[in-house]
Amino acid sequence: MSKYVISCCSTADLSKEHFEKRDIKYVCFHFEIDGKQYLDDGKYPIADFYKAMADGAMTRTSQVNTEEYVDHFKPFLEKGYDILHLTLSSGISGSINSANIAADILTSEFPGRKIYIVDSLAASSGFGLLMDEIADRRDAGMSIDELRDWTLEHRLDINHWFFTTDLTYLVRGGRVSKAAGFFGGALKICPLLNVDFEGHLIARAKLRGKAAVIRAAANKMLECAEDGADYNGKCYISQSACREDADALIAEIEKLIPAMKGKVEVYDIGTTIGSHTGPGTVALFFVGKKRID
Repeated sequence: MSKYVISCCSTADLSKEHFEKRDIKYVCFHFEIDGKQYLDDGKYPIADFYKAMADGAMTRTSQVNTEEYVDHFKPFLEKGYDILHLTLSSGISGSINSANIAADILTSEFPGRKIYIVDSLAASSGFGLLMDEIADRRDAGMSIDELRDWTLEHRLDINHWFFTTDLTYLVRGGRVSKAAGFFGGALKICPLLNVDFEGHLIARAKLRGKAAVIRAAANKMLECAEDGADYNGKCYISQSACREDADALIAEIEKLIPAMKGKVEVYDIGTTIGSHTGPGTVALFFVGKKRID
C-alpha cells in the first residue's frame, strides 16, 4: 500500500492538538481585524477575537491561495507520500479552485504521485468530524483510492445544524436581509440553519427565543441521526463565545439521546468561520441521514 497523508484546512475547526493526535495535516486560511491580517493558525486568542467583533471591529477573510497550497503539498510529495486533501465547502468558499490548480502544477513535477482534491461540502467542526471519520478509516487500513471513494459517497452523511442569537453578522454577510434582521432582532427570532447537499447555508426555520431554537436543534438530531434515539456515534458542537448555549444544547441532546451523555465534544468556531457568523453562534454536527436538499 502506498504511503499517503490526509489533509484539510484550518476551517475544520478542531484544536491543533486534535489535528496532531489524529495525524491530520492542515493549511491555514487568513483573517483580518480592522485591516490587520493574521494567519488562522489558532494563535490569536479566540476570546479576544470575539470581544473585538462584539466591540464593533470589522473582520474579513481570505482563502488559501495556489502558492500556499503548493508549499503545503510539496514537502509530502518530496518524501514520497500521496495526498488526499479536503477543502472547505465550495458552497462557502472558492478554495477548491486554488487547490486544484496547485495539484495540477505538482502532478507535472511529481509524475506518478497521487494528489486527490475533494470538496468536503462541509464547514467548521462538521468538516472536522468528516476528517475524523476519514482518519478512522485510514487507520483501519483503507488505501488512498478506497478512502477517496468512501469520502465522495459519505460526505453528505455529516449533518450540520446551527443557530445564532445575533443576526448582525448574517445580515452583514448577506445571509439574512436587513429588514429580516431588524424585525428578527426586535422579535427575538433565532433562525435554525443547516448546510444543504451543495454545501450552502440554508435557513430552515425561524424560532422565537433561544430556548425554542435549542430544542429544535436537538430534535433535528433525534430526527436525522443514524439510529435516532440510539445514536452512539460522534457528535461535535462548535460555538462562538457562547459556551452556555452550547451546554444547554448538550443537555437537550442528552435528554433525547441518552447514549450521548458525556460524549459530545465542544470546539470553538475558529477565526475564519467566526468572521462570518460572529459571536453567539452554536453549530451541531453528527452522522445521520444523507443531505438530499
